[in-house]
Amino acid sequence: MTLIKTSLLSGIAVFIRIITLLSINKILAIYVGATGYAALGQFQNAIQMLTVFASGAINTGVTKYTAEYNGDEDKQHLVWRTAGSIAAIGSLFTAVFISFFNENLANFFLNDSSYGSVFLWFASTLIFFTLNTLLLAILNGKKDVQRYILANISGSIFAFIVTTILSVHLGLYGALVALSIYQSVSFFVTLLLCHRAQWFKVSYLIGNLDKKIVMNLGKYAAMALVAAICGPISHMFVREHLGETLGWNVAGYWEAMWRLSAAYLMFITTTLSVYYLPRLSELKETTEIKNEIFQGYKIILPVAIIFSVFIYLSRDLIIDILFTSDFMPMRELFAWQVVGDTLKIGGWILTYLLIGQGLTKIYIITEIVFSLIFVLFTMLFTNLFGMEGVSIAHASSYLLYWSSLIIYFSVRYCK
Repeated sequence: MTLIKTSLLSGIAVFIRIITLLSINKILAIYVGATGYAALGQFQNAIQMLTVFASGAINTGVTKYTAEYNGDEDKQHLVWRTAGSIAAIGSLFTAVFISFFNENLANFFLNDSSYGSVFLWFASTLIFFTLNTLLLAILNGKKDVQRYILANISGSIFAFIVTTILSVHLGLYGALVALSIYQSVSFFVTLLLCHRAQWFKVSYLIGNLDKKIVMNLGKYAAMALVAAICGPISHMFVREHLGETLGWNVAGYWEAMWRLSAAYLMFITTTLSVYYLPRLSELKETTEIKNEIFQGYKIILPVAIIFSVFIYLSRDLIIDILFTSDFMPMRELFAWQVVGDTLKIGGWILTYLLIGQGLTKIYIITEIVFSLIFVLFTMLFTNLFGMEGVSIAHASSYLLYWSSLIIYFSVRYCK
């Protein structure tokens, strides 16, 4: 599967997902408002952290070793059985923890213990959430792009339906519940798609832990745990800083801007995860790795620039269509945000090489350092430039991030 063909196929799923996400944004803008966006962002960060702990943080490793053991189904099945057991055990313990401390978690993440029942909804469906991400990781590693796309499309449709119904009828509470359960519902469609594949049986997800596989997955678990902790926590600090210093409506504008960025960049980030992670996991020769990276920059980076320019020029129309007039102040965030998004994609192409080649130490160092830098830059630049400072911090931190990775890979692969 070539980069261009993968991009075209994944583009179908991404187009549908973008449409559903943008439609969800409009619904949320109407029914929860700017401050509601801030709460949703906090809860989404909580979900990101809790699901990584529940899954054992091994899904990236599952994709890596499923791709690497291509042609050796016995080894693949050993990876899946080990991963399935880890996911089941991790989900059980995490669900129990969430159930006991649901009000404490609601108070910590949402500043309101009355939302504890939202965490109970999440705990009750967590096992399906975790198994869905595991099956998607297997499909990705098998390079079964068609089933992977169909699974993602079904997830997007369920997200839209569930979020729309619950948000319209229950407001912010409904939106939070929807965020808790929609991916768990998607599990049953993903399972059906996998079950129809000749290479898959449900029994391949059940079995004893293999010590060697556990050790191999361990370094990817370390990377995933660091990413799951650093990214969400840095965003929570940024959101908290914006809320306390500039107002929670500003925190909501930033959350809306961040969601918009994630939506329009989804075509590129999906291609990176669907094509680059399995592909870079297979490559051993330095020349092949360099050629694959250069090909990515020739194709992906120009697309990111075009998308960013279009988003900036259309900012007023986008706010009017996708949000409401109450969100018009967020137009100040667009200029530096799209610059940062382009720099982000430039850096992420090299980040996937770190993951694919199992360069655990440098990945962990960069995640920790640049998450901290983003928070510090936000505090500095918002004090100097107000709300626009958070977008300046975004662009500045990713400029440093990409530059650092270029230097690292120049030394490692271009001797």
